[in-house]
Amino acid sequence: MMKKILPFMDWGIFALRSYHYILLLSRLFIDGMPSTRTSLYMIWLLAAFIVPILFWFPGRRMNKTWFCIMELLLGGSYYVNSVFHPDLASKADYLLPSLAMGYLCTRYTLWIIPIVALIPFTFQSHFKLSWEQTLGIGTDNLIFCFIGVWASSVANAYDQKNKLVAEVEQQNKLLTHYAAEVEKMTLLEERHRLSEELHDTLGHSFISLIMSLDAAIALLDHKPAEVKDRLNRLRELAERNLNEMRNIVHEMGDEGESNLYQQIETLAFNFRIHTGTDVVLNLSGTEPALRFQARQTILRVIQESFTNALKHGKATQLHLELRFSETHVHLFIRNNGKPINRLEYGFGLTAMKQRVEHLGGTLSVSSEAGTAPVTEVSCQFPLEGVILHVQN
Repeated sequence: MMKKILPFMDWGIFALRSYHYILLLSRLFIDGMPSTRTSLYMIWLLAAFIVPILFWFPGRRMNKTWFCIMELLLGGSYYVNSVFHPDLASKADYLLPSLAMGYLCTRYTLWIIPIVALIPFTFQSHFKLSWEQTLGIGTDNLIFCFIGVWASSVANAYDQKNKLVAEVEQQNKLLTHYAAEVEKMTLLEERHRLSEELHDTLGHSFISLIMSLDAAIALLDHKPAEVKDRLNRLRELAERNLNEMRNIVHEMGDEGESNLYQQIETLAFNFRIHTGTDVVLNLSGTEPALRFQARQTILRVIQESFTNALKHGKATQLHLELRFSETHVHLFIRNNGKPINRLEYGFGLTAMKQRVEHLGGTLSVSSEAGTAPVTEVSCQFPLEGVILHVQN
């Protein structure tokens, strides 16, 4: 119930106010004598009940100012009228309507509070009520009005707390996803660096060994055949080890994820699972064999764009389009989040821009407001220089 405290309080106040007018109508209908005057009072009460809820109804209409105005004009006037007519079967007090107006009070309708307290003074002189009696009635109205204000503040405080908790949970999910992706990409970069170092160091050592063995074989031609055969076997073993090392380095560098489309689909799937955001992919064109740096740049741009769309734009839908032409890579990421009023390049955007420009490309961010706001991150860079050329 605490998670939905505001709707619960709205309906509770609405029910109390409805009970007030339904009770008055039932008394008038049961005890009142059939007459034009009784019919007029019934219409008056129905108007006092129905007209204000045309402006405020829980979960649907939220014009609190006009609700309070109509409540004062119709309900308040009926209350004063019922006091002036002692023979009226449907006697009224103004406690529950005061409670409802206090609950719906805003900074624009603070004037309601003194009016509620001053209503009894409209009939003080007519009935020659003492100041104590008049103040007592006005104080009762005022107390109920303040109870409504207090209930509203409590309900809004709980509602704000629940929204904050929900936002923190969403940010935690986003942070968890972001941390996992960063860890994954960091491991890939480290594995790629190690594979290059292995290739440069161990590969060089094996090549040196082979060259040394070749020289030894040439010098030992006059030795017994057994030595020559042994050296030949050693050379074959070293060459075989070099080939195995190259295969291991190749597998470490690729990690079975050289397919960029699969990596993007995995990233989008994980983002959708962790955040509940709708992600639509449009991957077109034949994917070339890109260098590790180019693949990582594309993945980092996608990751940062997804994160910003959810964190800053509160987007619920993301559309990613990746297209390979004969000469360029084109990437577009659109979201339906809040439009950007003033674009500022923070750490994330700056890092993305530098990565793309390092590959000779461009990155831009645009935002359009309207009935269907769209924010788009687009980048492109030439394929020349980033395609992996396999050498035999």
